[in-house]
Amino acid sequence: MKDEVNPTANGEKEGLDRRRFLAVSAAGVLSAPTVLNAKETIQMTPGAFVYTEVAISVPFDQAPWAKINEAIKEQPGFLNKTWLQGHSTQSVGGFYSFDSLENARRFVTGYFPTEPRAFGVAHNTRVFDAGIVRAASEDLGSVHYGTASRKKPGAFVYTELQVSVPFGDFAWEQRNAALKQTKGLLNKIWLSGVETNTLGGFDAFDTVENALDFAVNAFPAVAAKFNTALYTRVFDASITEEASRQMASPYYTV
Repeated sequence: MKDEVNPTANGEKEGLDRRRFLAVSAAGVLSAPTVLNAKETIQMTPGAFVYTEVAISVPFDQAPWAKINEAIKEQPGFLNKTWLQGHSTQSVGGFYSFDSLENARRFVTGYFPTEPRAFGVAHNTRVFDAGIVRAASEDLGSVHYGTASRKKPGAFVYTELQVSVPFGDFAWEQRNAALKQTKGLLNKIWLSGVETNTLGGFDAFDTVENALDFAVNAFPAVAAKFNTALYTRVFDASITEEASRQMASPYYTV
């Protein structure tokens, strides 16, 4: 499984990365952001999900998200994006919906590498089949298939297990029953890795505290039952709300 690369291991490196990040931001004129119509966009059934994270540490209000939003809206098959800011790490990333696997692959191999390359940092990307997990995700109130969000999230948790299990062979009904008892869980997207069949999820929680409890305490116990390694991230949803709304994120329709 992937391990987080910390680009800010010392003060000198942190200063360099931040100066480069801000320099790239200032290099272009940020146009006024266009707000997508979330109520219309979320009705489009996703064919694939994409998760990204850039190995940089920067306050989100200093990130050139408005400029990046405009570029992403032009990508083939793009439906919506939820911006991510790492809790305590200040890493920057996103969770995206695309209309097809083909366009999701095109995004992670074509456009997306140009973003971290401009800052001189590494990045992570993952592509997931949105069709195969639909029933399991809708059972946990997923907002990506047309169900309106009832409450704004306070945090997101990304999880992935180092296993290869075709989702059709996974007893998700039993796992969902347990997840429905999880404190603070608002809704969940199940994730099934394209080609890899890794199992994971993108979960919305009411507070950062409940998200941390799940990622730090509950999820490792799940990984232990699978006898496998795990990957988790916690993101503060309040910091990225404005940027996400402008990208039709289905988590912010209230």
